[in-house]
Amino acid sequence: MNIDVPDINSAITFYQNGLGLIFERFLTEQIAEFSFNGTKFYLLEKPSGSRAAAPISDERVYERHWTPVHLDFVVENIVEAFEKALAAGAKADTEIATHAWGKIAVLSDPFGHGFCLIEFLGRGYDEVVAPRDNSA
Repeated sequence: MNIDVPDINSAITFYQNGLGLIFERFLTEQIAEFSFNGTKFYLLEKPSGSRAAAPISDERVYERHWTPVHLDFVVENIVEAFEKALAAGAKADTEIATHAWGKIAVLSDPFGHGFCLIEFLGRGYDEVVAPRDNSA
């Protein structure tokens, strides 16, 4: 997972202290490698206003935005994780909500990237899985 950020040092602080990602190493002065539950994350320092890719005219904007592709962090205790993220600079879009499958809170990091904290209850998503005919 690559996450563009405008300032590598403040991003390292947030993702380490706010979400519990484990700093692994610097690949360059602008790229930091982290891990979380076996998944590698890379923070990439990219200035605001820079183009996302050569053929694309969109520029990076580090204000609150949402994208259909976002990160969900599964946590053991959502209340603790929520408070920890807020203390590190996250902004809450929602309070913690409870569903049949578990609890969820929608937040954004200090750079405007949306993410969710999820705590599964019972059988997690299996609590709401509808039977499906796979005979086709």
